[in-house]
Amino acid sequence: MKIPSLQIGRKLVDTPIIQGGMAVSISTAELAAAVANQGGIGVVGGTGLSMEALRRQMREARDATKGILGLNIMVAAREFKDAVLVALKEKVDVVIAGAGFSRDVFSICKEWKTPVITMVSSVKVARLAERLGAAAVIVEGCDAGGHLGTEEKTSDLLPAICEAVSIPVIAAGGFVDGQDIGRMLELGAAGVQLGTRFLLSDECTVHKDFKSLLINAKASDLVRIISPVGLPANALNTPLVKKHLAQDSSIRPKTCNGCLKHCSHAFCIRDALLKASQEGDYERGLFFTGKRYPDISAVEPVKKIFNDLLEGTRDYLNRTLVQEPSR
Repeated sequence: MKIPSLQIGRKLVDTPIIQGGMAVSISTAELAAAVANQGGIGVVGGTGLSMEALRRQMREARDATKGILGLNIMVAAREFKDAVLVALKEKVDVVIAGAGFSRDVFSICKEWKTPVITMVSSVKVARLAERLGAAAVIVEGCDAGGHLGTEEKTSDLLPAICEAVSIPVIAAGGFVDGQDIGRMLELGAAGVQLGTRFLLSDECTVHKDFKSLLINAKASDLVRIISPVGLPANALNTPLVKKHLAQDSSIRPKTCNGCLKHCSHAFCIRDALLKASQEGDYERGLFFTGKRYPDISAVEPVKKIFNDLLEGTRDYLNRTLVQEPSR
């Protein structure tokens, strides 16, 4: 059985795989271009970057690929609109908005004739997104890394949302292999988004200690927290996280640059994410990850990851076809 392509507005994506837009210098130009070159949607994570840094990232990615590039940006970020406009001026192919819901992004992107994908976790929000003009929605369940909008699994949310809207529905949250992709396609998804699997790639520019920590961590090392953004999130249980869970006031920031529209100031999430991505700082870093990281055994090139994902997806889809009873 042939793996279907993915239609996002006027863009036809050869392979129905989107690379997660992991924020604060994880999903950078090198990773996004590598994924786009394999026929998926490569995504630059815009949250936590200055506008000049984002501009450089978008240009570097575009210079390195003729494939399809996206911007992922948190609605919760104070410079949300500015980041969207920077990416649009750099001819981004698709804008992905999460960690909140913005009506403005639809009118902005409509002017630029650029499709919008929104992250959703309910039928109600998926229908609203379609009505406002979303080209697709990403259904992200509780097994994803980073900020979460639901306590339900993607596989439980997906069928009802696929039934409720006519635009493509993309599954996200805790997927690492071709079998996962095949299962989601069978449930009605038009594509699948993977984050942690691409974080653990050669082309991802996070600090080597971040990758090593994930490769060696046990499933029991993951905890659920409420981040300063106000949303639940999956993170490794590092010393910073332990202090946060204990409501230790010593980690509260001394200064604040107001990067978020709303923040609890329990700790500086931008600094903590940078400590993780740029320094691999176990003591002071915040390491977001999807729940399935124990199922990833090695850091590999994006090309090999893609080949394995596609081979696994074909094997799964062909096996289910063979197993169907004859009529």
